[in-house]
This record gives sequence, structure tokens and C-alpha cells, in this order.
Amino acid sequence: MKQETNYRDAMHFHGRIWTISAILFLLAIPVAICLYYSAWPEISAVLKGLLGVAPIFWTVGAIEVLTYVPMLGTGGTYLGFVTGNLTNLKVPCALAAMEAAKCKPGTEEGEVISTIAIAVSSIVTTLIIALGVLLLAQVRPFLESEAMRPAFDSILPALFGGLAVVYVSKNWKIALVPLVFMVILFIIVPSLAGSVGMLVPVGAILAIAAARLLYKKGMV
Repeated sequence: MKQETNYRDAMHFHGRIWTISAILFLLAIPVAICLYYSAWPEISAVLKGLLGVAPIFWTVGAIEVLTYVPMLGTGGTYLGFVTGNLTNLKVPCALAAMEAAKCKPGTEEGEVISTIAIAVSSIVTTLIIALGVLLLAQVRPFLESEAMRPAFDSILPALFGGLAVVYVSKNWKIALVPLVFMVILFIIVPSLAGSVGMLVPVGAILAIAAARLLYKKGMV
């Protein structure tokens, strides 16, 4: 228990340092550009721009923390949030790795596997991006062709569809309620497809409520 506590304390210590460093680096780029060109935006223009996007991003950020932290564990959470792209890449990688290793989220084994999976995915992503930048000029015409458009439009559904098959097949009774709700919701209001991140906790709450109800009825 003491060893686990020391590990979590170390993760929080280093995680906070890297998170603050990442924020400072992100802010340093626009500040450096403004200093170099001696061109600073007006405060009113900045606040006006933030008014339209900041509430959404802050809401999604808070929701992602509450939703993903129990899945990723301490180390995986800090690493995932610093490197970014959680919904599309880091969370699916962590869940797939824990599934392959037969570990459950929230356990010590699950945290180790989650952290390793996110670290590997970050390294692979960085290498692929670097390689893509070098080769983009040669393959750009092909990637922008109409023949490739259906493939890029199907990347995210294919990624989560593969994960859904695994988890839905194991707990189809629990998954049925949020699945039907989300399908009906997106059919009625297609514009909500751009706010998937904010609907993740809604699905999670529905799944928890359905699991509780089915458990009380002795169906799971």
C-alpha cells in the first residue's frame, strides 16, 4: 500500500510539472509571434473570440477528466492529457491494451498497461507525424483525391466500432440503453454529431443507471 501511495505521489508530482510546462509552451508560441512582429491583439477581440469557444472547451475538458481518469489511471491520465487526442486515440489504445492483457480499469495492472499503451501510442504518433511531414509533398495529391475521402470519413467510426463490438458483446443488456438513446438522439438532432465529447458522460450515466436497474432485477 505504501509503495502504491509513493507511486501515485510521484505521478502527481511529475504530472503537474509536465502539464504546467505543456501549457506554458503552448502559450509561448503565440506570445513569441506577437513579440517578434510587435503585433498584439486587442483584449476585446480576444475575449470576443473566447466567448464563443472557451465555454465549450472548458465543459468538454471537465467532462473528459471525470470520464477518462477512472479508465486511464494516474500515469495514463497525465500522459494522455499532455499529449492530447484522448477520445480519438489514447483512450481506445488504453482500453484495447487492457482488454488484450485481460486487465480491468482502476486496478494496478490496468494502470500500468494503460500508461504503457498511451506512451507507445504517443511515440508512434510522433514518429508517424514526423514521417508524414517529410513525405507529405509526395503523397498529398493521393491523400486529397476523391478515392481516399471515404476512408478518412470512416476512420473514427471504424476505430470505435471495433471497440464497441468487444464491449457491447460482453454486456449487451447494459449497452443497449445508451446505444438506442444515442442513435435516436443523433437521428433527431444530427447537428449534435459535433458535440460527441459532451455526450460521453450522458451515455456513461445512462449505462450506470441501466446496470443498476438490471442488477436489482437480477438480470445481470
